[in-house]
Amino acid sequence: MTDMNAELAVQSYCFRNFKDNREVIGLVRECGLSAVELCGVHADFADPDAFAEVAALYRENGIRIVSIGVQTLAGNERVERKYFECVRIAGAKCMSVAFAVDKAPQAYRVAEELAAEYDIRLGIHNHGGHHWLGSVQMLGHVFNTTTERIGLCLDTAWAIDAGEDPVKMADRFATRLVALHFKDFLYDQFRRHRDVVIGTGILDLPALLEVLRKHDFEGAGILEYEGDVEDPAPAIKQCVEVVRRAWSESSR
Repeated sequence: MTDMNAELAVQSYCFRNFKDNREVIGLVRECGLSAVELCGVHADFADPDAFAEVAALYRENGIRIVSIGVQTLAGNERVERKYFECVRIAGAKCMSVAFAVDKAPQAYRVAEELAAEYDIRLGIHNHGGHHWLGSVQMLGHVFNTTTERIGLCLDTAWAIDAGEDPVKMADRFATRLVALHFKDFLYDQFRRHRDVVIGTGILDLPALLEVLRKHDFEGAGILEYEGDVEDPAPAIKQCVEVVRRAWSESSR
């Protein structure tokens, strides 16, 4: 069972206004964390040699890279092999992905073969109601036609945006749950969303953690907060405290 107190990570997109990875490392530490999911803002996954330098910088500063992404896969083995090579260089065991709708199902076959070769799992990022992989129905279809190398990176807020229940999703797709983006939304009367500190919006965090414990979740728990782009660290620190406190309380 993953220990959320020790293993909690943060998505580097939270720090998208900070382009220098040394700044990002400092912010990760400021938030009380020692792990990160790196996105394309902070690394070029099409250049494994350049990525190796980025990965070394994080490693030397005591920050683990638990995942990369979200990377869109379209069945181009030559291009996508470089992404998998970056995961290997990072020492990670998963990658957050999306699939190009017009390239399915062939894109799944290429992804499965590369994932098996590199011994990693892929987590589909369910990116809201506007995205073709945002619904439980479509995810279920994909999982019924793919191996367990392709799983789910459950984004809790975007699940809510799609009208889904992230707690029920975590339960239903437990065997496919590769990673989890802890994220929370509130909406205004025009259905415009805004990021809020986890547990202060719609997400039922205690119920979610109960499901994770029930299924002995071993994947990556990753915080994502996209608000306050100029100074996100204070809110992210609150998110860290909320998740860790809720995790400790759920074990009693």
